[in-house]
Amino acid sequence: QVQLVEFGGGLVQPGGSLSLSCAASGKIFSINAMGWYRQAPGKERELVASITNGGSTNYADSVKGRFTISRDNAKNTVYLQMNGLKAEDTAIYYCNVDSVLSYGGGRLRSWGQGTQVTVSS
Repeated sequence: QVQLVEFGGGLVQPGGSLSLSCAASGKIFSINAMGWYRQAPGKERELVASITNGGSTNYADSVKGRFTISRDNAKNTVYLQMNGLKAEDTAIYYCNVDSVLSYGGGRLRSWGQGTQVTVSS
């Protein structure tokens, strides 16, 4: 009912930058919070950053000052600008969208397919 398509990711050297985007489509009436999570090998999935429909943001301590989350409500799209990347940022990044479905479909939390970010020299 809600499809999320992620773009971006790839291989970058330490100190470099990458940008991720995630577009939501489907029977969406409105979107509440949008966010990015990541999961490194052998570790649990963790919140990287989130943004409410009002624009309030929240960041993991490990990325504060380096990553910036933003959204375009008209395009149902969330972005993550990652600067000053470190080896420990290497993970699969997943977008997450909390939406209200059209036609009384209720509330749905959806996940993107994940995109690999590798920081290595």
